[in-house]
Amino acid sequence: MGKEKSASIGSFLAEMFRMGVYKWNQGRVTRQATGGIFGATFLFAAWSLWSYLITQPDSARYGYPSLLLLVGLWFSFRIVNYPKFADFLIAVEAEMNKVSWPTKVELVRSSIVVIVVIVGLAALLFGYDVFWQFIFSERVLGIIKS
Repeated sequence: MGKEKSASIGSFLAEMFRMGVYKWNQGRVTRQATGGIFGATFLFAAWSLWSYLITQPDSARYGYPSLLLLVGLWFSFRIVNYPKFADFLIAVEAEMNKVSWPTKVELVRSSIVVIVVIVGLAALLFGYDVFWQFIFSERVLGIIKS
């Protein structure tokens, strides 16, 4: 098991430093969106690190966040081209293309139904809460003192 684990880590690292794009014409939208979200996450992390290092010298304040951003953007690009992950994203896009998306009218009607049901359930739970608070109050059972 030790050899398998080290071999898989070695192949992962080798794949991370490869320059090619895996199946470049398949699952492009999903892979670009996923890579963009990874990139935005690293951008936010670099900005947070930059804000944290405000009292440090400029070389550290700008150097470390820049390094983190560069490594993060490279990782974002490479991870969406890692064969196992890329195949998963390609399959996700293929399944999303099979989905029957609602029309705008159906979406609005469904949203209204959901909002009305949620408001109704919230009112019902509020009513239960008021009822039981009254029952357990000092005036009826004397359990809760106001």
